[in-house]
Amino acid sequence: MSRKLLLLLMFFLIQFKVTGQDKKNNLALGFNYGFGSEFKNRNYSFTNHFYKVELYYQVKETKNFEYEILVQPEINFGRHQLLNFYFVKPETTNYLEKREEYTKLKDIREYVLNFGFLIRRPINKVFSIYALGSVGPMITDTETERMSDGFAFADVLAIGFSAKVNEFRLDIRPSVRHVSNAGLGSQNAGYNTKNIEIGISYCL
Repeated sequence: MSRKLLLLLMFFLIQFKVTGQDKKNNLALGFNYGFGSEFKNRNYSFTNHFYKVELYYQVKETKNFEYEILVQPEINFGRHQLLNFYFVKPETTNYLEKREEYTKLKDIREYVLNFGFLIRRPINKVFSIYALGSVGPMITDTETERMSDGFAFADVLAIGFSAKVNEFRLDIRPSVRHVSNAGLGSQNAGYNTKNIEIGISYCL
């Protein structure tokens, strides 16, 4: 039985190698680090930094563009504070206690699985630019005046610049991120942040 499994595994590895030679670099694995903060406002502060593992798959290539899909597991570390306690209105149950609680500086953890679509425009054999949109479910561990803890969604729009060196690709990516729970929780004002990411990926 184990011999058959080994032969089957060898067959798939050979097939993967041959396919990879026919369609070179259609798969890439990367790691990104990013950081950002809220768009300035009077109601709250929010800063964050995050780590992503990224799996890219090129689904189509034309003369001028390349089209890729992505899977992006992410962990996000945020720090949030309510600045305008009037955001918690008197009609809110126990509003005085909640004002006191929410105006404390809080650490927030977000666990995200984003799915993205990327359109890349090569400039030459080394450099390229791209646009990226992604959305996915997430779990947040801390309730604030803006969002309940538990299940939510993260949406990201980004513009990026890449440089390819042999089988490695270096990235820099400014982005805008929106987090909310689509009304599934009692608080759903969400957060809006501007971020920048740097990353490296390896073309398999």
